Amino acid sequence: MYKFTLQDLLCLVAVIQEGSFQAAATTLNRSHAAVFAGLGKLEAQFGMALLDRGGYRVRPTQAGMSLYDRAQRLLHEAESFSLHARQLAMGEETELRVVIGDLCPRPQILNILSKFFATHPNTRLQLRFEAVSGPMERLLEEDADLIFHHVDKTDPRLEWLDLDCISLVPVVAPGFLGFPITDAITPDQMKRFTQCILRDTARQPRDHNYFVLSGSHQCTVADHQMKKEIILQGMAWGHLPEFMVEEELQSGQLLSIAGRHFPGVTEELVAGRRSDRPHGPVATHLWEYLEEQAVMS
Repeated sequence: MYKFTLQDLLCLVAVIQEGSFQAAATTLNRSHAAVFAGLGKLEAQFGMALLDRGGYRVRPTQAGMSLYDRAQRLLHEAESFSLHARQLAMGEETELRVVIGDLCPRPQILNILSKFFATHPNTRLQLRFEAVSGPMERLLEEDADLIFHHVDKTDPRLEWLDLDCISLVPVVAPGFLGFPITDAITPDQMKRFTQCILRDTARQPRDHNYFVLSGSHQCTVADHQMKKEIILQGMAWGHLPEFMVEEELQSGQLLSIAGRHFPGVTEELVAGRRSDRPHGPVATHLWEYLEEQAVMS
């Protein structure tokens, strides 16, 4: 029978990561004495020192470092076990909250969702459209179960399925600029013209300019479709997803000004969700369904 607990392992990991018993206690929201006792219990059970307490900061011994690596794996498995148990206990969801971001090719995404929810009639789809940093905010604030947008892939709270790469192209209507289009058009030249930008639907927008040219006059719209119409009418210029303007670029109704100073950009479109939260059976089936679609595309 094992005499140590997961709490004892948490104490070991926290002390090694934080470098002191007090910092570990703060991280774990436990008392200094409780953390000290947890380490003492491990050392007494295994009959060896796991920490070198001789310096200003406690350091792991060789044995302590070896157990630290294994403790991390055990704690990760324990969290996965707990998450799976919570999923099983949830039962079938009555609704799923899905956010479609501004970069999505909507017909394709809506077609996928329509087919899936047709086979899950007891779960209602709550669908929202958000722009710029709105989808990520909804996900991180737990206002959404799933988003179709780009995500911060360095965030350990998230997992994702790669769906597509979306190119955004800076475009104008013919005659809008009044001078020849070259690949050397500068920001100073474009400051004379109105730039059409999307309204960020986040309650607390992130500090990112998303192609906004500082110092230029701007008009703000709710979605790319309205943005496209304004640009087609020669009222402004701006970046649009290439899949939305392929025909207009081929026919000459819109012209690309991509070049040295306006290279455009490619964003990764993903299905994203929280990896640190439980997901019910329907949400899990939807994720597996999207996985299949991603493999087939």
